[in-house]
Amino acid sequence: MIFPRWKEILVACVCAFGILFALPNILPESILSKLPEWLPNQRVSLGLDLRGGAHLLLEVDLESVKNDYLNQILDSARTVLRKESIPYASNFPKSIARDRESVEFDLKDSSKVGKAKAVLSSIDVDSKVDIVGNHVTITPIETALEKRKFEAVSRSIEIVRKRVDETGTREANIQRQGNDRILLQIPGLQDPSHVKELLGRTAKMTFRLVDETAPEISDRKKAIAPVGSIYFDSLESGKCIAVKKQVLVGGETLIDAGLGYDEYGRPEVNFRFNQIGAKKFGDATKENVGKRFAIILDNEIISAPKIQTPIMGGSGRITGEFSVEKARDLALLLRAGALPAPLTVIEEKTVGPDLGADSIRSGILATLLSGLFVLLFMYMWYSSFGMIANIAVVVNLILLIAGLSCLQATLTLPGIAGIALTVGMAVDANVLINERIKEYLRKSEKWTKAVETGYNLAMTSIIDTNLNTIIGMMCLYQFGTGPVKGFAITTILGTVISFFTSTTLTRYIVSTLMKLKYPVSIPM
Repeated sequence: MIFPRWKEILVACVCAFGILFALPNILPESILSKLPEWLPNQRVSLGLDLRGGAHLLLEVDLESVKNDYLNQILDSARTVLRKESIPYASNFPKSIARDRESVEFDLKDSSKVGKAKAVLSSIDVDSKVDIVGNHVTITPIETALEKRKFEAVSRSIEIVRKRVDETGTREANIQRQGNDRILLQIPGLQDPSHVKELLGRTAKMTFRLVDETAPEISDRKKAIAPVGSIYFDSLESGKCIAVKKQVLVGGETLIDAGLGYDEYGRPEVNFRFNQIGAKKFGDATKENVGKRFAIILDNEIISAPKIQTPIMGGSGRITGEFSVEKARDLALLLRAGALPAPLTVIEEKTVGPDLGADSIRSGILATLLSGLFVLLFMYMWYSSFGMIANIAVVVNLILLIAGLSCLQATLTLPGIAGIALTVGMAVDANVLINERIKEYLRKSEKWTKAVETGYNLAMTSIIDTNLNTIIGMMCLYQFGTGPVKGFAITTILGTVISFFTSTTLTRYIVSTLMKLKYPVSIPM
């Protein structure tokens, strides 16, 4: 029961810092904004069910990831066979259908089967090449395909986060669900239509030359492009324009894009390439002066200007019939990058702020009532030692709010339930300690000896129960999602704090009373 000076200072500092970090949660915004910047000003972040907002469940089109992978193998195979002068039959596919699992075609010359297998095996180490007779089958290895799908979802999460952040929305909760889904929760957002529009665009951008030999046509169904070209819809002219299949510059080399205005005050999008993209863009414009350069976004031509002079600075601009909002959104999409696969909204929910306010009131009421009953019971059953335990419960709540504020953990309705549960658990250790003390007082032990023995012998049981609770909550946090994680975080944090308040803070208070020559007879 003897506390060294450093431990007394440590206990006092923990309690003081707890009050300091919890204080912003009860201060009005007008006072909080006037406080110095070096003082803590973070509040507990409220979840969707408390603050209201939008809930979107997105599905990543993993079939398109597989399709793109097969088409890459297809293009590489076509290129390497032409380079090695290995003839192939006319059944060589132009693209891979969504239900295909491999690339298949026939060779014309049986004598070059061995050479074909050697060169085709070198185009992708993650694919298997089988040749039966003249029939060639190139199949991706399953593990390599699964890895690409996993990386596609991870990349999609990163780009979704960038796009949502760019809109000025903060505190969005974005996490993976299952193999191909992304959960997006945006507190405070009542109309998710703009966010859905931004997330629904892949934003895959390419720069290609316009095929001047092919006419512009109005009916897409009648579009038959020359060999090596393909028709795309033009947003400028409303017609279909043929462009070369060869991509001169890819959108992945863009490093910045922003809203700008031309000399007539019309909105435009200014963009800038990295070093590799700047060189490709400069060479492409230098070699094709006088020709039209198509800028294609998600299979639509947004602009097809004529190259007047070489553009060697690594930057350019996209002009068109843009409104300020459309130009800003396009710049946002280009900055965030292209999605590796299309996203589909498969579930959408909107929680109103009134429902969230009701949840907060109900949760606070439940916590206050549970706390009141616990405090009343402890005082009636343990008298003075009950009051000491009650002080520990109050400090526990203050430190818990401070911890949630510091960690910026999102507090949900189940999280409030975790706080209410923590109130009951906070006195559990004190019940063990006090019962041990009563047990030794019945044996006519001196009260100082009984107190010291009670704390020492109860420690094993306290550690055991708290450790079991933490292990259970860690499992919930690891395998749970959303609100379940919030419940686990508040319970883990509350358990750790209750261990400090019940075994250290209460012992410090009792030790202080002993120094003040507390009466020998303790009401208990």
